[in-house]
Amino acid sequence: MSAPAVEAVAGAAAAAAPVSLAEVNERAELLVRFDRSYLVPVDDFLWLAECLTGPRRSGDPVRPLRPFRALTIGGRRAFRYHSVYYDTPGLRSFHDHRQGRRLRFKVRERVYEDSGERQFEIKMKGRCGATVKHRRRMAGADAPLDARHRAYLAETLWRTYGIAAPEDLGPSLGTDYLRATLVADGERVTCDAGLSCADPVTGRTVRCDPGLVLVETKSAGHPGEADRLLHACGLRPAVFTKYCGALAALRPALPGNRWRRAARRVFGAGAPDGPCLTGDQTCE
Repeated sequence: MSAPAVEAVAGAAAAAAPVSLAEVNERAELLVRFDRSYLVPVDDFLWLAECLTGPRRSGDPVRPLRPFRALTIGGRRAFRYHSVYYDTPGLRSFHDHRQGRRLRFKVRERVYEDSGERQFEIKMKGRCGATVKHRRRMAGADAPLDARHRAYLAETLWRTYGIAAPEDLGPSLGTDYLRATLVADGERVTCDAGLSCADPVTGRTVRCDPGLVLVETKSAGHPGEADRLLHACGLRPAVFTKYCGALAALRPALPGNRWRRAARRVFGAGAPDGPCLTGDQTCE
């Protein structure tokens, strides 16, 4: 996984002061939050990370008042993630997101490869477009679609949305990447590099531009320090999620126009041609 973006993310995390998982959960767990995605070239990312994590100097108007710190677990600051998303044969979750339906959700298993921890996760939309994550830790013998987790999915969807859970779920996308997380009070910035996505149906794979860092800012409300710095670089939020953007690239026949432009930026020649035709002609 050696690439400029991977080296930049690992180096930025190593240079920052550490923060424990317990402190992150206390100060910035943000299971209900607003997410903003950015496609950040390596040079801009290195400047962003240095501004966020370096000490503030007298009269410096750029750096946050308190430096961001890097999530550190067992001495490690950059972590390998593997996720498997589950959808219906007709890709209900993908199309619900494409159509902007209010009652939309994603189901996935997330594996923290460095520790072996596994989580069953349901990502939903709350008020005003906030992301609400529900998750349950998985034991060694658990399977994501076993009776226990299907019951948890059904209960969560019924309690939150008043809808029944689909019964015909199956694996629809696998993702692998390296992540470092920078943390301040009430704000987190995830920095992903080396993204690889695989379609279990077609067997096709796509890989992220090795010079691009996928940055997500997560806050309880208004844009935070990281958003302000990214805007100063001329970068704005992009219409891109790993699940929908990768499927739009892997299956060109899907009507995924809203993600096409960002998918071409992320995956390069691996993404299909086609215009971005969202209602306001922008890519978030």
